[in-house]
Amino acid sequence: MEPIWAVGLMTGTVLDGNIDVALIKTDGERIQDYGTYTLAPYPQAIRSLLEETLRQARVWNFEGPEPAIFREAEEALTRAQSAAVKELVESYGMRMSEIGVVGFHGQTVLHRAPQKGRLGQTRQLGDGELMHSLLGTKVVYDFRTADMQAGGQGAPLSASYHVAMLRSSDVGGDGDTAILNLGGVANVTWWGGGDDFVAFDTGPANAPLNDFIKTKGLGEMDRDGAISAAGKVDEARLAKLLEHPYLSAPYPKSLDRFDFGAEMAEGLGAEDGAATLAAFTASAVGKGLDLLPRRPKRLVVSGGGRHNPTIMAMLASRTGVEAVPAEALGWSGDAVEAQCFAFLAVRVLRGLPISFPGTTGVPEPMRGGRIAG
Repeated sequence: MEPIWAVGLMTGTVLDGNIDVALIKTDGERIQDYGTYTLAPYPQAIRSLLEETLRQARVWNFEGPEPAIFREAEEALTRAQSAAVKELVESYGMRMSEIGVVGFHGQTVLHRAPQKGRLGQTRQLGDGELMHSLLGTKVVYDFRTADMQAGGQGAPLSASYHVAMLRSSDVGGDGDTAILNLGGVANVTWWGGGDDFVAFDTGPANAPLNDFIKTKGLGEMDRDGAISAAGKVDEARLAKLLEHPYLSAPYPKSLDRFDFGAEMAEGLGAEDGAATLAAFTASAVGKGLDLLPRRPKRLVVSGGGRHNPTIMAMLASRTGVEAVPAEALGWSGDAVEAQCFAFLAVRVLRGLPISFPGTTGVPEPMRGGRIAG
């Protein structure tokens, strides 16, 4: 198959109020052109609607009928994201008719990893058929369900794209460089060359820290790491937190954004609490690196967390590896997750697998996603 232009969409569980929209040219195996990327803010009304939807999803917890708010939120976010796709494509001087596919991840409202004797469950809001009718191009959506029905974790799905990025760089697949994404949750991808790659969620990233800052009335996030930089890590509390069984459990494994929360810093002041949560994110990554087939020497960091200098410094000091932003390799660290779903959408069109035994724990490489159009 010849490479095609594909748009990818991502709105993370950290709920920063933005839609990540990326355009790449790919055949689902290699990246021919990194195209363009934008951050499209949700209107405040949709942002508030999504926050309430997440709250109701936690109460629902996969029991009984879905909350009525799901349908309202699904339509609202689908229309907003469709408009963001059209705007990005046209601002790049292209027409929607030149776009081969849109990869529409949707908004994760709840994710429950599988337990012994019980399949996992996941719910992403996003109406692929509605988006197809609005944009007139093929839309791939619902990327995670098939994986979970086969016993997989449903996450992370970014590994095959991370490997394609490493293939297209000068870094290669010697296992010395791993890719770390810091969104609401942190996930790492390690590639040892060939078909040998693994990925899993290491622990929380920005979600507990952002939630903690909000509870203190200090804004939406620890902007520029200023609050955590001014604090002192509660090392005794941190040591206790690091005893959590998830952190030393073998992969495959995945997390919901609320599995580790702001209550980890309960009773601490704003600065010390923020510092302790930042240190926990970094230290949890370190424990994750210990589980890899070989410990890397360098982490290439994507996602919003790389904008926090305190977390980046703690990654280096508490994991013992070099941590550099994705831009050091010429990549756009904000665009990676959205690009990933453009890449995966093309793989779905081609009938290629999107999840693997070493990433989600499925028995064999698996296809997934649903196609509208």
